[in-house]
Amino acid sequence: MNFNDMLKKKNKGNSETPENTTDVTSENGQVDGQEQAAQTAEAPTAEEKFKEELSLANDKYLRLYAEFDNFRRRTIKEREDARKTEGKDVIIALLPVLDDFERALRSMDTVTDVIPVKEGVALIQHKLKNILAQKGLKEMQSIGTTFDPDLHEAITSIPAPTDDMKGKVVDEMEKGYELNEKVVRFAKVIVGA
Repeated sequence: MNFNDMLKKKNKGNSETPENTTDVTSENGQVDGQEQAAQTAEAPTAEEKFKEELSLANDKYLRLYAEFDNFRRRTIKEREDARKTEGKDVIIALLPVLDDFERALRSMDTVTDVIPVKEGVALIQHKLKNILAQKGLKEMQSIGTTFDPDLHEAITSIPAPTDDMKGKVVDEMEKGYELNEKVVRFAKVIVGA
C-alpha cells in the first residue's frame, strides 16, 4: 500500500476533528514535496540532458575523427605503394627486349658479317617500339608540318628551301612522343625561315 493511500484513509477516518485535518494536509504537503523531489531526482533536468547530448556528440566526433585519421593514413600508404610499383607493368614488358639485347651483344663477339647484326638490332628496335605503342606511346611526325610551340622545340631556323616550307619544320633532331594523346617529349626541330 502507498503512503498517500494510507493518508487518505486516515483523512476519511479523522474527518470529524479539524485539527487532524490541518495536520494531515500539512503532512500531505510535505509528502507531495518529497514526491516531487524524488521525481526530479529521477527525471533529468534540461541541463543534464544537454550535457548528456554533448558528451554523446563529443564521443561521436572523436570516433569519426579517428576513423578519418585511419582512412587518411591508409590512403597515404596505398599511394606510396602505388608510386613504388606504378611502372611495374612497363618494366615487365621491356624485360624481353633487354634479354634480346644481351643475346645480340653475345652474338656480336663471334659474328664476322655485319648484316645479320644490323637485322637483329632492327628487330629488337621494332619489338621495343611495339611494346611502347601497346602502352600508349606514339611518335609525332614533325617534318613538313607547321611549327607548333605546343608540340615542337625549335633549335634553330634556316632559310627555307622553298617558299611553301617557311614556318614549317624542315628537319628533326629528336623525335617527339605522346603518351595517351599527351606530349611527353617535345620534338627538337629546325624551322624554315
